[in-house]
Formats: sequence, C-alpha cells, structure tokens
Amino acid sequence: MKLIVGLGNPGEKYEGTRHNLGFIALEHFLKDFAPVDKTTWKDEKKFKSDIAFLDWKPIRGKLQRVLLAKPKTYMNNSGLAVSLIADYYKISSENIWITYDDLDLPVGSLKIRFGGAAAGHHGVESIMLHLKTDKFWRFRMGIGLPHGHKVDGDGVAHHQSRRTVGNIEDYVLGTFGTKDRNKVREVIKTCSKAFELALEKDLTAAMNRFNTK
Repeated sequence: MKLIVGLGNPGEKYEGTRHNLGFIALEHFLKDFAPVDKTTWKDEKKFKSDIAFLDWKPIRGKLQRVLLAKPKTYMNNSGLAVSLIADYYKISSENIWITYDDLDLPVGSLKIRFGGAAAGHHGVESIMLHLKTDKFWRFRMGIGLPHGHKVDGDGVAHHQSRRTVGNIEDYVLGTFGTKDRNKVREVIKTCSKAFELALEKDLTAAMNRFNTK
C-alpha cells in the first residue's frame, strides 16, 4: 500500500492559502483519477485525517491500494496523523509520499526527492519526529518567498529586513496573488501527473520528467 499525504490546515479560514497547497494538490489528484462516486473524503477520527482510497491498476504491474490523507491535526502536528495511519496499515516510510508547499522554491516549481532535512517546514519536521526517520518521499511545490526575505545557507528562509510586508507566517497563511495563480494551477496539475507517473512506473521516472530544472 502507498500512503500519499497532502499537508495543510483544516477549516474554512485556511482554504486556498499557500500553506494548504498540499491539500489542494491531493484533492485535485483524487478528482483526476477516482470514479466520480468515490471522490468524497471520509472523516476518519482514529487517524485524525480526512481519507480516501484509490485502487490503482497500472498498465504493467499489479493492482495496488493507495490511501490518500489530509491530516486534521494542523500543520505543525502533521506527523501524528501520518504515524497513526502508517502504524495501523503497516506502511513503511519508503511507501509514504508527502506533498506540501515550499518557500525555498520559486512559485510554480516542483521538486521530488527522497529523504533529507525538513528545511524549516514544520509539517515535515513533525513527520520526521513521529516516524523517527527522514526516509520518505517529498513532492515539494514552490510558493516562493515574500519580498524582503532570502534563503540562508542552511536552506531555511530568513528575514532580510524587519521592514517587510508581513512575515513568513503571514505569507504562508495568505492566499496567492493574481500574478501567481496561473503558475499555481499548473504546479497542481503537474503534481497530479507526477503521482500518476510514479504509480504507473516509478518515482525515478517522475523525478526525471517533472523535477523543475
């Protein structure tokens, strides 16, 4: 079984925000590939998540069950929900794919990678803490940085100036501006296609085709 998790915050006040890009991408993927009558999400309290299942039959290969999850634990405690699901279904970390917003990538870009540091993303930090490993797959969708910020040598966004338009937290909890919306729509579609190719072939094929150069 594969577990694909979109990261975000539950509740209407967070809908459409940059930090909920993982939720949005996963919802798009489900609508793209599930029968219409199976595109609803179930509130599964024992997993503290909204979940949905896909039965994926690749052109070549065996049928596999894919569990999609949107944690309802809020971003900074995402790992609790992920670990509850992984422990219940005995899913190894190598079969867990996490998709989320990334400040360190330009708006509209996609990077797929296995393992590594959280680079300041608190949702990923929480998952690493609860799974006790960094060995899971990440589908990182770029949201860029607000004006007045930069990426430091450790890969974490920092203030360049105190006289900036809001701070990082305000930025990630804000909605996309008009000039970014087309790029965001495209990266959501690209992420869905990357999931498809990874399930049809493998993750290396998805990286080679969809990783932004």
